[in-house]
Amino acid sequence: LPVRNLRSACCSSFALQCFHFLPRARLPTSNLQPLLSVTLRMSTHHRLLIRNASVIARVCSHGERVKTGASMRDVEELRDASIVVGVDGRIEYVGVEADRVQQFAGHTYELEIDATGKSVIPGLVDAHTHPVWCGDRVHEFAMKLAGATYLDIHKSGGGIGFTVNHVRNASEDTLLALLEKRLSRMMKHGTVLAECKSGYGLDAETEVKMLRVLRQAEKKHPIEIECTFLGAHSIPKGSTMEEATKDVIEKQLPRVKELNESGEIRVSMIDVFQEQGVFDAKHSRMIMEAGKEIGLGINFHGDELHYTGAAEAAASLGALAVSHCELISDEGIRALAEKKVVATLLPLTAYVLRIEYPPARKMIDHGVPVAIGSDFNPNCHALSVPFAMVRRET
Repeated sequence: LPVRNLRSACCSSFALQCFHFLPRARLPTSNLQPLLSVTLRMSTHHRLLIRNASVIARVCSHGERVKTGASMRDVEELRDASIVVGVDGRIEYVGVEADRVQQFAGHTYELEIDATGKSVIPGLVDAHTHPVWCGDRVHEFAMKLAGATYLDIHKSGGGIGFTVNHVRNASEDTLLALLEKRLSRMMKHGTVLAECKSGYGLDAETEVKMLRVLRQAEKKHPIEIECTFLGAHSIPKGSTMEEATKDVIEKQLPRVKELNESGEIRVSMIDVFQEQGVFDAKHSRMIMEAGKEIGLGINFHGDELHYTGAAEAAASLGALAVSHCELISDEGIRALAEKKVVATLLPLTAYVLRIEYPPARKMIDHGVPVAIGSDFNPNCHALSVPFAMVRRET
């Protein structure tokens, strides 16, 4: 089943917060409002029928873009229900089986699945990944165990810079083969949509190479991909923050715009690593505003290792999301809640780096839309959103 259509039937949000709290959800068992059957088109032949499901669970059933606060615990439950998928892959009906029998009398299906005694739930969304890379950094784990911090490793030439050297020297075919294997493993853990970033090129040529690889994977692989340009992931060796900022704005972004318009790549968002020793608040804003000018949504890293005012910046910029938020301020929490900017939390990164976990419960209680991502990258070998969900320190 094409996952973009499953997502649209189950949740109308930016696919950031959907479904990550299912294990903690309270399924209402009484006084349920009947689910309105939706028929988008009425061909008499359809690709798929899933019938007689004991339960179909829907997270957002009333057009919500996001869910916040106590409502995040509620999942709508539809009993003895069915789903019909059209030949174009779009969901045509979600409703009670008895109504489906009447409404679709005489219709045919390429595939029928009897879901008696089973539940149908939305697929998982991995809201933050870095899946295009080669050259592992396993040796850095020993450095961490010896007491080295993320920034210590970064300054010594390891971390992002180490991966950049490998990616620059890799072919598109090599990167695509590695990416497809990772996407398949994500699907085995229940992910049907992944936000995927570039960011291991730090120059126009290599960033575009990574974005092309993501576009090829999007066309070939059943998982759905939302692509984010992260040319401002780090300061290239031998460069300054000012020079790197100028390169992203004047060289990389125009190339992204050109290839986006031609269809060679499909990028929907821009990201910056706003952090001490990387891009400060001023230069991060310059880059994000430049991305916004060419139609990219803002979805960036911030308040991870040091407080930088990233959440407040996200709210003022009209960002879609800000990731990490380990060191978010109370004012930042209020700003995200007011503007309904999604806080994408990455507990596995906090676990690997042995840093403070983000205050997830506090954010939820104050009305911030919260999502979870695996943050899969060479520093965090985790492709499982369910594994991220059980890091209860958050």
